[in-house]
Amino acid sequence: MTDKTPILLWFRRDLRLGDHPALTQACASGRPVIPVWIHDEVVETHGAAPKFRLGLSVDALAADLADKGSRLILRRGKALDVLRELVKETGAGAVWWTRLYDPESKARDTGVKSALKAERIDARSFGGHLLFEPWEVETGTGGYYKVYSPMWRAVRDRDVGAALPAPGKIPAPDAWPGSDDRADWRMAADMQRGAEIVAAHAVVGERSASSRLGAFIAHRIDTYKAERDFPAIPATSGLSENLTYGEISPRSIWHAGWRALHEDKAGAEHFLKELVWREFAYHLVHHTPHITTANWRTEWDGFPWKTNPEAPEVQAWKQGRTGVPFVDAAMRQMYVTGTMHNRARMIVASYLTKHLMTDWRVGLEWFAECLTDWDPASNAMGWQWTAGSGPDAAPYFRVFNPVSQLDKFDPDHAYPHAWIAEGQSRPPKTATDYFAAIPKSWGLSATDPYPKPVVAIDEGRKRALEAYESRRA
Repeated sequence: MTDKTPILLWFRRDLRLGDHPALTQACASGRPVIPVWIHDEVVETHGAAPKFRLGLSVDALAADLADKGSRLILRRGKALDVLRELVKETGAGAVWWTRLYDPESKARDTGVKSALKAERIDARSFGGHLLFEPWEVETGTGGYYKVYSPMWRAVRDRDVGAALPAPGKIPAPDAWPGSDDRADWRMAADMQRGAEIVAAHAVVGERSASSRLGAFIAHRIDTYKAERDFPAIPATSGLSENLTYGEISPRSIWHAGWRALHEDKAGAEHFLKELVWREFAYHLVHHTPHITTANWRTEWDGFPWKTNPEAPEVQAWKQGRTGVPFVDAAMRQMYVTGTMHNRARMIVASYLTKHLMTDWRVGLEWFAECLTDWDPASNAMGWQWTAGSGPDAAPYFRVFNPVSQLDKFDPDHAYPHAWIAEGQSRPPKTATDYFAAIPKSWGLSATDPYPKPVVAIDEGRKRALEAYESRRA
């Protein structure tokens, strides 16, 4: 007898309709599909900016589902409890979802799957968040990759299946369960007055993500490799924001990149490499989950990093008031837009962990609070790579010089001009918006004098190198 019980389709970080394997299979089953999103125990741990931006994405998905004659059922509570309640309310015989790989999500999902299966519910997970499942990419000896370049060579020519079209119709149940009102959750509350500033820079939803990819491929991918490190030039795709929430699939981006490569677009291969860098981050998170909370290289456990997140020099770093223009401009860009240029992320991370000798976890947690494109795997690997405690094939201790880096990648200093108001008679709106976005308790004003450096660049570098040599000894 054909099963006609509904399928609960549990959306998480796959907030799209196109190239969604779980949704496609659910629609093809002929059974009613009930889309669900839960403000659960994992979402509760999210920082202010990620939670705020996630709410916007949920709204966009709800609108897209409504256009298909479907609905997004919203509930709040522990995931397993909510799903059990919905199974009871709807008579659903299945709960399907897209796999996630960070330790917190895996722990939640493992518990949910085990409990539901024990109750004879078809609990099933699907791919879609990555190009390749982490356990399907192996070295020649059967292990996992610890260095990026060999992994890139291993997957470069692998077959990536075609992206799936959005379903034409999503079968609806005879009766819909009740839904919470997302406004009641106040997901933007922790952003305080910064929400309005950051919202103006967000590019939200599946349609916007697709348009963003199309514009990048059409106009910027050709110069991507040559210009991507220049923070004042809009040379990158900006798709990290949309990938974070699954508003676009990595497979869709991959195929667009390959088409550009076959059209001899100069930056296409480097763009594809950056997509695989994200895969590498999740590869490591799957195989070595301690990378999100502890030194990936255990020999760094004795490095004399300071750990006080309230230290005056750390507060200066957080506020974008270090007296180092590249660092300060980057931090202010984050408060205004919710994102930060990738080269700038390396600079601010190096400055915190090397010049200020502060534990990378202090920075990791602050980024997790402030970035709208926060990704648990990329954030962890990025901080550890820059700090020196993570995966890196370089045989040297890397200390970025934020002064020479600015001169190299922004010789006109257009980047700090765009984001630092102090000292300018007519600062641009991007710079003054910083003061409208930050907490009032910081007590900062555009008329304040620009601060002197917290630490001299040469002095900070020397101190970091001495600590590194002492650790080696």
